Amino acid sequence: MIDLTGRVAIVTGAERGIGRAIALQFGYCGATVVINYYSDVQAAEQVATEITAAGGIASTTQADVSKTDQATALVKTAVNRYGKIDILVNNAGVSRWGLIVRLTEEDWDVVIDTNLKGTWNCCRAAVRHMIKQRYGRIVNITSAAGLIGQAANTNYSASKAGIIGLTKALAREVASRKITVNAVAPGIINAGLTSEIPPDDLGKLMMMIPFGEMGKAEDIAHAVTFLASDSASYITGHVLAVDGGMAMGQ
Repeated sequence: MIDLTGRVAIVTGAERGIGRAIALQFGYCGATVVINYYSDVQAAEQVATEITAAGGIASTTQADVSKTDQATALVKTAVNRYGKIDILVNNAGVSRWGLIVRLTEEDWDVVIDTNLKGTWNCCRAAVRHMIKQRYGRIVNITSAAGLIGQAANTNYSASKAGIIGLTKALAREVASRKITVNAVAPGIINAGLTSEIPPDDLGKLMMMIPFGEMGKAEDIAHAVTFLASDSASYITGHVLAVDGGMAMGQ
C-alpha cells in the first residue's frame, strides 16, 4: 500500500461516489484528510468516521467551490487546522444532460462554474501554500467526456476538457517548485453522476467500453492515490484515463 503518512489532503466533493472512495483510500494510506462537501453533512461525517475508526485523521468542511471566497476559505481552514496542504484533489462536479438546443444558459453556467471554475479556484488557493513549502500534489478529476466528447452533454464535456487544459498549463507553471499537477479521466463508473445519465445514453456509452462493464469508484481512488504519492514525483501534466478503454487512443 502507498504510504501517505504525514501528508495533509483536501478532497472536494468527498461525501459520495468517487470523492468518498478517494478520501477513504487516502485515510487508509495514512494521510490526514479534509473532506469537503456541498450540502450533505451527514454523508461527509460518515466518511470522516470511517477514516478515524480505521486509525486515521479526518475532518469535514463545507464549501461551494464554485465560489472563489469559499474555495479560498476551504484551503485556509485546512492550513490553519493542520499547518499545511500537501495534496489537493479536485473532484467536486455536477452534470446537466440535454441536447444543446434544450440546454439553458443556467445549465451551462452551473456546470462550468462548479466543474471548471471550482477546480481553478481550489488550485489557485492551494498553490499559494504549496509554492512556499516547495512541495505539492494536485490531481484533477476530469472525464472521458473531456477526451472524446459526449453527445447531449456539451456543457459537461466542455468543462472536463477545460480541466485538462488547466492541468497541463498549471503543471508547466509550478513544476520548478516541485509541485506536480495531473488529471484522472474516469469513464463510466458505478457511482455518483453516472446515476444521472439517461438510460438510452448510458446504453450507447456502455457499447463504447471494450471491457464491457462499468468501473468502480475504487478504481479511480487507486489511480489518484498513486498520482498523489511520492511514487509519482516525476509525473506531471499527465491525463490518466481509467475507463476500461473507452477513450483509447485519445
